[in-house]
Amino acid sequence: MSLLEVIALTADDARAAQDGGADRIEVAADMAAGGLTPDPDVVEAMRRATSLPMRVMLRANAGFRTTGAELDRLRDAAARLAGSGVDGFVLGFLDPLGQVDTAAIDKLAAVTAPLPWTFHRALDNAADPAQAWEVVRGLGGGLDTVLTAGSARGVDAGVDVLARRAQRDGDSASMILAGGGLRRRHVAVLAAAGVSAFHVGGAVRPDGAWDATVDAALVAEWRSLVSAAADGA
Repeated sequence: MSLLEVIALTADDARAAQDGGADRIEVAADMAAGGLTPDPDVVEAMRRATSLPMRVMLRANAGFRTTGAELDRLRDAAARLAGSGVDGFVLGFLDPLGQVDTAAIDKLAAVTAPLPWTFHRALDNAADPAQAWEVVRGLGGGLDTVLTAGSARGVDAGVDVLARRAQRDGDSASMILAGGGLRRRHVAVLAAAGVSAFHVGGAVRPDGAWDATVDAALVAEWRSLVSAAADGA
């Protein structure tokens, strides 16, 4: 069973993602910063606009580290958002040494429970991504997906890494949500390796522009591509 997740910034994005056949949306704000926690009012508007599962970003700055004060704000945001009809969250932090910040993650995951969550691309930016992958795999606490490009430089640079991880075992393959500069040519390669979940943002907007609304026709093209690759895997 394949999954296509689309980044949505507005209710119009969410509606277009659903019309195009997406399976899930990731809700975020400020993509110039790589995606930050959105305003709860925007999330509520999206919930009214779509029946798709929604995972909301919990991230307060453009980097992958967090402070105690930021974490407190994110905990408060998570508690409010959980009551807004969201179906899960997206989070993940690194410590000053570039290792997975399990303490910060555990504190935030305790608030998001029992909803599932995705570990985002902090993994690709770790000091030792291979070691970080092993740590993330063992986090538990509702984690069911890892958004990763296989490289901080994007899927073009990391596609072979993703394929090797997926081929290692079924559990690894099922956790990978391939995204971060994902291109159409990557889908068949990754599907053949066992990846079944794909994440797009700019690719479903005219000219890849974040200030453009998601195009339902482009989503439909990606939906067809992902489904065909899954059927052929």
